[in-house]
Amino acid sequence: MVQAEQTLQEVLGAFDFGAPVVGAIRYGHGHINDTFVVHTQPEDRCCCRFILQRMSAAAFKRPDQLMENIINVTDYLGRQIQAAGGDRSREAMEVLRPRDGRPYYTDSLGGAWRVYPFVEHTVCRQTADTPELFAASGRAFGRFQRLLKDYPADTLHETIPLFHDTEDRLKKFKAAVEADALGRAKDCQTEIGFVLAREADCSVALDAMRAGKLPLRVTHNDTKLNNVLMDEETGEGVCIIDLDTVMPGLVLYDFGDSIRFGANHSAEDERDLSKVRLDVDLFAAYTAAFLEGVEGALTDAEIAYLPWGAKLMTLECGMRFLTDHLEGDHYFHIAREGHNLDRCRTQFKLVADMEARWTELEAIAAQYRK
Repeated sequence: MVQAEQTLQEVLGAFDFGAPVVGAIRYGHGHINDTFVVHTQPEDRCCCRFILQRMSAAAFKRPDQLMENIINVTDYLGRQIQAAGGDRSREAMEVLRPRDGRPYYTDSLGGAWRVYPFVEHTVCRQTADTPELFAASGRAFGRFQRLLKDYPADTLHETIPLFHDTEDRLKKFKAAVEADALGRAKDCQTEIGFVLAREADCSVALDAMRAGKLPLRVTHNDTKLNNVLMDEETGEGVCIIDLDTVMPGLVLYDFGDSIRFGANHSAEDERDLSKVRLDVDLFAAYTAAFLEGVEGALTDAEIAYLPWGAKLMTLECGMRFLTDHLEGDHYFHIAREGHNLDRCRTQFKLVADMEARWTELEAIAAQYRK
């Protein structure tokens, strides 16, 4: 038996799945954690499934803090859902602890593993093929915010420090430009200039937070469509998943990352920039759905800053791609020469399109202020 199989069998034996395990296979499209679906066969009913994950040691240095966040947040969500008459087993993730009662299992090689029950009769979509699907994800993420509105965000650990700190991202970008380790800066002066011309923008949200205009909240920080489980029949969002980056943050981060991901029709690495544009209709549809899910839990200031969330998350993403390009493509996987440069150009084109239609974006958000 090879080492990987031995480790998997060791881990499966560390959890009580309530029935014999009949199989475990790799699952999903994730690029960070190693994910398996575990099949069990109870005597009195059909197969039960679980999600088994080995947490990435490269991405997450403190699995203890990561799992403390997840357990506390999911337990809180479960209580909120039950109090509202919802189905806790479908509408919130739940951690299945190993036999020793700890939050996760550490294998003999030091790997950290966790288990969640599988949420049946749901699907995970990779792209928002219709406005209705994009809006459904907005309602789900808005509801996530509403349910957690009273959770003490400052008690959460930062699982990835400074993750959406645009000032820190700018600082690292400038350092990469200055070092120019591979001599690539000369070939991307336009893109470097694009960032530097928007240096002041990188402090807009953080300045508002420091001034007390924007409250610290529990934020998901990775609000792509594929982190919402959709009901097979209704198409509505059922459960928010992938809580590894749940941390203290600003609500505009979550809103903005969804817009960056879903309110355009181009690939993230599209070379033909004429195809890259913000779909204002999708922006409007998502805004309406997100705030429907929130049900009044946001302040007027937070609503007013939502367009800034879209712009800043897109600018930040572009900066990260450009920084990685300048440093030698050591963070984001590339499939071709200049791949990260292509990615950053796509993000910057989307930023420019947002700026060109800024008045429209502000007007859409203003409709929902109290």
